[in-house]
Amino acid sequence: MADPIESLRVKLVEQVRGVFNDTARGERPTPPSDDALFARDTPIRLVHADLVGMMTGGIRSLLLQMLHPHALQGVLDHSNFREDMHGRLRRTAQFIAVTTFGHRDRADAAIERVNAIHARVSGTLPDGTPYHATNPRTLAWVHVVEAQSFLAGYLRHVRPGMARADQNEYFRQFALIARALGADPVPESRAEAETIFRELRRDLRPSPEAREIAQLVLTQRPEGTPPGVQALLGAEAVAMLPDWARAMLRLQRPVFSALPARAVTWGMGRTLRWAFRQD
Repeated sequence: MADPIESLRVKLVEQVRGVFNDTARGERPTPPSDDALFARDTPIRLVHADLVGMMTGGIRSLLLQMLHPHALQGVLDHSNFREDMHGRLRRTAQFIAVTTFGHRDRADAAIERVNAIHARVSGTLPDGTPYHATNPRTLAWVHVVEAQSFLAGYLRHVRPGMARADQNEYFRQFALIARALGADPVPESRAEAETIFRELRRDLRPSPEAREIAQLVLTQRPEGTPPGVQALLGAEAVAMLPDWARAMLRLQRPVFSALPARAVTWGMGRTLRWAFRQD
């Protein structure tokens, strides 16, 4: 007789994998490799393995990235973000998975593909300023907010007592990917990340387009996601933003929904870690 608990676990794993992989096109999860760029059980693999921390952190980082006029214009000019937001988010998640857990040859190939795409992305801002996706400073902003956001999600939902040395090692490891993509400056510690974040914040600008994309990110529902889950993840991501970023995006800090969202995402994280046998 089949074990109903094990059947439930397998079904949940399959459902989650379906959100991040287009199974109809034959996409499969990245198999963890012992010959990856990063060793097993090191900080970057622990942080990037937690789904709820990565989802809330990923939403937070997208909201911050859209405040950078060059990153924003690149999305507006060269992406079908509005029509295929799920696809774009799925491809980002797959890139993180391959470069973190996949065989180093697959990771290097994924980095080369992204660099080739970036080389073709350029244009002009509304004020006439040229932009290029290969701009090291723009790439630095994208990287630093991703690294800070993913780590913030992990600290908030999984391991609030993570040692500072492990946090610093996370930034040092993630810096390998950032440099391969052409970012500069790149932090190798939490303190350096905070310094670079403050410096690059001067490049940010509020705009109607950034607010529009923020609303799309917060209201989209990836295929296969249970009703209400995206709203809870979005509420958590908004709560994790700095006050000034919420003001620039005209987002309100969750008040009445904050505690339920925190409780539900905490429970969701525990359930997913059980399903993927990460506890």
